[in-house]
Amino acid sequence: MNQANVVKIRGAREHNLKNVSVDVPRDCFVAFSGISGSGKSSLAFGTIYAEAQRRYFESVSPYARRLIDQLAVPDVDSIEGLPPAIALQQQRGASNPRSTVGSVSTLSHLLRMLFSRAGDYPRGLALLYAEDFSPNTPQGACPNCHGLGQLYDVSEQSMVPNDRLSIRERAIAAWPPAWHGQNLRDILVSLGYDVDVPWHRLPKKQRDWILYTEEQPRVPVYAGYSPAETRRALKRKEEPSYLGTFTGVRKYVLETYRGTHSAVMKKRVTRFLSAMPCPVCHGKRLKPEALRVRFGGEDIAALSHVPLSELSRRLSESNLTHLSDERRVAAERLIRNLVQRIGTLDKLGLGYLFLDRTAPTLSPGESQRLRMATQMSSNLFGVVYVLDEPSAGLHPADTEALLEALQVLRSHGNSLFVIEHDLDILRRADWLIDVGPGAGEEGGEILYSGPPQNVRKVAGSATGQYLFKKPPIIADDPRPATGWLKLRKVTRNNLSALDVDIPLGVFAVVSGVSGAGKSSLLHALIDLLHDRVARERAATEAGQAEELPPLSGTAPQSSGELHAGGENVTRVVSIDQRPIGRTPRSNLATYTGLFDEVRRLFAATPVAKAHRFGAGRFSFNVSGGRCPRCEGEGFVSVELLFMPSVYSPCPVCHGARYNEATLQAKLRGKNIAEVLGLSVRQALEFFAAEPSVQRPLKLLNAIGLGYLRLGQPATELSGGEAQRIKLATELQRVPRGATLYVIDEPTIGLHAADIDLLLLQLNALVHAGNSVLVAEHDTRILAQADWVIDLGPGAGNLGGRIVAAGTPAMLAENASSKTGIHLAKSCGRDTQSA
Repeated sequence: MNQANVVKIRGAREHNLKNVSVDVPRDCFVAFSGISGSGKSSLAFGTIYAEAQRRYFESVSPYARRLIDQLAVPDVDSIEGLPPAIALQQQRGASNPRSTVGSVSTLSHLLRMLFSRAGDYPRGLALLYAEDFSPNTPQGACPNCHGLGQLYDVSEQSMVPNDRLSIRERAIAAWPPAWHGQNLRDILVSLGYDVDVPWHRLPKKQRDWILYTEEQPRVPVYAGYSPAETRRALKRKEEPSYLGTFTGVRKYVLETYRGTHSAVMKKRVTRFLSAMPCPVCHGKRLKPEALRVRFGGEDIAALSHVPLSELSRRLSESNLTHLSDERRVAAERLIRNLVQRIGTLDKLGLGYLFLDRTAPTLSPGESQRLRMATQMSSNLFGVVYVLDEPSAGLHPADTEALLEALQVLRSHGNSLFVIEHDLDILRRADWLIDVGPGAGEEGGEILYSGPPQNVRKVAGSATGQYLFKKPPIIADDPRPATGWLKLRKVTRNNLSALDVDIPLGVFAVVSGVSGAGKSSLLHALIDLLHDRVARERAATEAGQAEELPPLSGTAPQSSGELHAGGENVTRVVSIDQRPIGRTPRSNLATYTGLFDEVRRLFAATPVAKAHRFGAGRFSFNVSGGRCPRCEGEGFVSVELLFMPSVYSPCPVCHGARYNEATLQAKLRGKNIAEVLGLSVRQALEFFAAEPSVQRPLKLLNAIGLGYLRLGQPATELSGGEAQRIKLATELQRVPRGATLYVIDEPTIGLHAADIDLLLLQLNALVHAGNSVLVAEHDTRILAQADWVIDLGPGAGNLGGRIVAAGTPAMLAENASSKTGIHLAKSCGRDTQSA
C-alpha cells in the first residue's frame, strides 16, 4: 500500500471504537466487514464521513450551515489525507408521498422539459412550461386533489362492514365506542329511526341520511328509555335527560381524522377511510391542460407509469420528423440524456421501476441504488463514496451489475468505502478492513486490514471463518406441510390473478429477483387474511362465531381470494424493518416490555418503599421521577445564532434522565439510569435471579443483539436491529401454535454469523407448531428452507409469476430459475446435469 495515497486515521473513539488507528487506501474499493454492531458504521460513517462533512461545512457561511442537517463532530485524534466524501446510506424512502423515483433521480424534470419543448399541443392550447407538467407545483397540480391524484373518503361498506346487524348491535362500526356511540344511537331513536331492524332493511334514503348528512339536529334524549318509551316521552313533552346533537357518520370520521390530537383516535378512524381516484384528473395528478399535451401519443402521466426500461425503448424509437429544427434539436438532446440516465438505473437492476413510483414504497436498497445512479451520472472526480451495504435487497443475479457500477465510480478516480456483508462482494474488494471481534463493547477493534484473501488467517475474525468456509448444504429432509393456504387470483402491484399455494407448519421462503413481486405477495397474503379475520369478527358480534386473536398487518389493499386453509391460521404476525419508535423515548427496554418488570423491581427496593415510589416513578416519560430540566430526554438543545443547534448532556441530571431522589433507589448497587446503560449481555448477569426479566434478555442475546443497551433509543437502531427486536418480542409471548410469521428480508444488515443465529430462532418457531414465511435472497436461508416459492422470471411487469415451487433441492435442479441457478452454484450443485 502506497503510504502517500491513504487516509490515515489515528485515535478513533466514536461509539464503541477503541482508540482505533488504521490506514485506509484511496482510489480503490475498500470493504468494511464485521458482525452486526462491531463498529463498521462508527468507523466509516461516524468517523470518516462525519469528519469529511465537518471540514466541508467549515467553508460554508454560518447562516447556510444553520439550515443544513449536520453530523456530530467525530471523536478522533486526527485524520490525514481525507478527500471530500459523499454518503449513500441505508434509509427508508422519503415519507413524503409527493417524492417519487422521478423526483429523486431528476428524470421527471427532463421528461417535463421534453413535453414542454417537444410535445404535441392541441389547437388553441398555449405553450406550457415544465412546471405546468409537475403535480407538485401550483401551476401543474390538479385543482381538485391538489396533485395527490386521490381523495380520502368513506364508503357505506367501510362504515357498515356487516349490514346484517342493527344499529343497536353496532352495525355502524365507524361511530365512536362507549358513551359517545350510545349517545348517537339514542339520538336516532329520538329522531324516529328504527335502531333494531337489520341495517340492510332500512330504506336507502334513511341509510344515506344517517351516513352522509351534513345536518346536525339537536333533539331531546331520554337515556335508558326503549324506543316505545321514547316516543311516548316525546309526545308528552317530558323533561329529557339532555339535548343531544346528531353528527352524520361521514362527518364524524372526517372531522375526527382532521382535528383529533389523539394518535389512538386517528388510527381508529383511518380504518374507515379509503383512497379513491380523483374524479377530475382520474388519478393522474395534473391539471387538464397538461394532460392534453402528448408525446408519442401518450400524456406525461401515462409515460410516468411505464417501467423505465420500456420508457427508454419508447423514447429511443420516437419519431421527431414532424418537429421544427429548433424543437427537434432540443428533443434529441433531452431524449439522449434520459436514455443515458435510465440505462444506468437499468444496469443497477432498477429498470422495473417507473417514474411515478412513490419514494415511501421503495426499499432501503432500492433508494440507495437510485441515489448511486445519480452519482454515476454526475461524473465527479476524487471523491470518497461511503456506502452502507449496497447489496441490500439485491438478488445475487443482480450483484454483478452492482459491482460493475461500483467499478465505474472507482474508474472516475474516486474511492469506495463500502460496508458490506455479502460474501461475494467482500471477495471482490481490493482491500478489506475487518472490525470486531464481537459487537458493542466486545467489538470496536481492527482485526485485519489488507487484501481479502489473507483474512482467513486471522484468529477471532467471524468474516474470515465464513468468507472461505465450505458452501451451505441444502437440507435433505425438509419438513412436510401440515396444511396449505390456497390463494387464488391474487392481484397487487405486478401480481396479476396469481394462484399460489403456501405451506403451513414449515419454514417457507418466497424468492426471486429484485422487483419480482416477493413483498407484494407477502402483503397480499396479510391483506386476504385480514379480510377473513374482519368478516369473522363481524360474525362474532352477531353471535355466530368465536372471535379470533388480534392480527398485526396492513389494511386491505389487495384483491383476490383466500380459497382454502385460512381456518388453520389463528394469528398472523408481520415483522418488518420499520422503526420500533420514532423518538429517543422509545427504546429496547420499553418496546420488549422488560422495562415494566425492571420498574416493578425498583419499586420494591427499600428506598422506594420508604418514599412510597410506585413503578411509575421510574419512567422517564412521565413527571415525578424524571429530571425536570430535560424532561427525561437526558440532553438539552443549545440554540446558537446562525449555527446549527448543539445537543449537550443535561446540566442537571448529566444525561441520567432522572431526578436525584429517584436515583437514590438502588437495585443491587445500581440505580435505574445505570441499569438502562447495561448491555443485554451484562443485564443477563445482573438479573440472573429474575426469571421474568431473563426470558426477553435471553431471546435478545440468542438472536445476536446482546451488544445493545437496554436504554438504546429507537432512533439509533438500524432496520435489521428493529426487525430482530420485534422477532424477539414475539418469541417471548406465550406459545399458541398455529401462528403465521410473515417476515420481509430478515437478513438485511446481518453478518453471516448472525444469519446462522437467526435461522435457529426461525426454526424454533416452526418446531413450536407455527408457520414461517419469509422473502429472501440469502443462500443460507434458501438452503435450509422446507419449501421455496420462486417468483419471476424478471422484475416489474416481467415478473409476478411463479417460476418454480418446491423444496430447495428441486429449485437447485431448475435451470429456468435464476434463484435456482445461484443456489446450485453456491451449494456446489450443477443445474446443467439436471
